[in-house]
Formats: sequence, structure tokens, C-alpha cells
Amino acid sequence: MKRIGLLTSGGDAPGMNAAIRSVVRTAIYYKMEAIGIFRGYDGLINEEMKILDHRSVSNIINRGGTILKTDRSDKFRTVEGRRRAYEAIKKNDIDGLVLIGGDGTYRGGYIFNKECGVPCIGVPGSIDNDINGTDYTIGSDTAVNTALEAIDKIRDTATSMERIFIVELMGRSSGYIAINAALSGGAEDVLIPERKYDMRQLCQDIVAGNLRGKVSWIVIVAEGVAKAGDIAKIITETTTLETRVVTLGHIQRGGSPTAKDRILATRLGSEAVNLLRKGMSAKAVGVIGSKLNIVRLGSAVTKRSTAVNSLYRLIKILT
Repeated sequence: MKRIGLLTSGGDAPGMNAAIRSVVRTAIYYKMEAIGIFRGYDGLINEEMKILDHRSVSNIINRGGTILKTDRSDKFRTVEGRRRAYEAIKKNDIDGLVLIGGDGTYRGGYIFNKECGVPCIGVPGSIDNDINGTDYTIGSDTAVNTALEAIDKIRDTATSMERIFIVELMGRSSGYIAINAALSGGAEDVLIPERKYDMRQLCQDIVAGNLRGKVSWIVIVAEGVAKAGDIAKIITETTTLETRVVTLGHIQRGGSPTAKDRILATRLGSEAVNLLRKGMSAKAVGVIGSKLNIVRLGSAVTKRSTAVNSLYRLIKILT
């Protein structure tokens, strides 16, 4: 293998740049060229790419986002789009691809490998931590800490003004950010996609807390469950207590990655290059415990099972 391509696709995540840096410098160490592909699969189709050298990835380990930009490609979902991508691969003498992204990125790489035979290795970059075969995805730790910082500040106001705050966090189909931010931030309740919630019970808990002198309350809502405004409206109508809504939105995607995310990205990026060197294909790299873990790319897109019930029970015990 003489030349590898790398791209970032789907939602950006803090630590993607650290992964890019690791892929490029590991490839150079082993006397291979690294081709940076811009704007995900669309950039591959449109041949938006350039050779990255050692200096190209200097001073990016601490930066959020991705220097390669990212996008979600409708063209790549078509047979014609993937055919054009394959032609670009052959034209530019790319021997294999490192794909940094989430489940959509993995699905695209799996189909591409199956149809065209291009060696692909997936590196999990997603704030939602919803990829199978790894305990953590790149960006998830930073996202939780970003949410936690906001929740800590919201609690100051909630306590001072004696209000109920409904805080909406990212998590379309995964409650990882929400439940971890809720537990570490001392929230009184959390609504996540992995478990059913009971609005009547939530309102009863709030009223009971109010009667015993609890004057502030923070409820975390994952965006895939409901809108914070709708939850706040129900609570206000049911309890007659004042509520306020905070939606963090895309602030959770940005910011300098934590040490944990930088180390994870560096380890996984380097291992992705090693797998290509060894002739492996259609694999995804992750970590289980402290050890690197390799799984089939097709199975990595399966929604990972999360032990949320024990965490939720702990939140309620501590309320």
C-alpha cells in the first residue's frame, strides 16, 4: 500500500483533527502518501483532494471540527455516485481509505467496499457514542463535558431564581450525552430514547419536591425524545410552576477536544493505518476497556446497547 485517502463525513466531532493528524503522520512514518479528501464522500466524487504532509497537520490536535470539512452526501447513496467515487479512487492511485465518522459514514464505506472492493477502515467519530464495537467514540467525552459546563451554570440560575429548567441536549437516537451530563451535573431527571418516560410521574415528583421545599429542578431532554419547549409546557400546565427552556444545540459539537478524546483519536487513527498496511479491509477500529478492538465494518453500524437503566436509577436515588 503506497497511498491512502482519508475523509471525515457526517456530523463533526471534537477530536477529528487529532485523528487526521495521527493518520497522516503514521502513514508518512511508514513511507506512504496520505491524500486528504475534503467534504466527505461528495469530495471524493468531485475529486476535492490534496496530498497532506507532516506540516499540513501541525497545530491541529487541539482544534475542534475538521480541517477536511465534512458533509452528508446524497450522491454517494446512489450507484452512480459510488461509481464516480471509484473512478476518482483509481484515477488518483488511492489504495485504501480511512473513514472518520459515524454510522452513516460506516454504512457508506461498507457498501462501497462491497461493490467496488476498495479497502476501507472506519474510525468512530461521533458525539453520540452510538457505534458498536467501541466503548467510546471520538468527540463523545468532549460533548458531555461541554454540556456539563452549561448545566453547572444553569444550576446557578435555577437555584437563585427558584425555577424549573428544561435543558435540551443532542441525541437523535442515543441518550449518551443526556444521561451522562444529567448524572454528572446532578440533574433531577432525564428523558432519553433508550427508555420510556412518564410525564405524569415526572410532574408528581416535581410537585412533591416543591412541597418539601425543593425550589429548583433541572430536567435533561435528549432531542430525539421530545422538544424541551413541549416538555416545559406540560410541566407548567400540570404543576403551575414556572419553567425555563435552554437548548444547547450545536455548541455541543464544537470546542477543543478533551485529553481523553485526543488520545482516543490518536490511537484509533494510527491503528487504522496499520490495518490497511496489514491488508485488512471493511473493518472498524475502536476500544474496549483499554485495548484496541477490531470489528467488521458492517456490524459496527448496529446501535450499541447501553446500560442506561442503572444510571437512571442512580439519578433518581440521588434526587
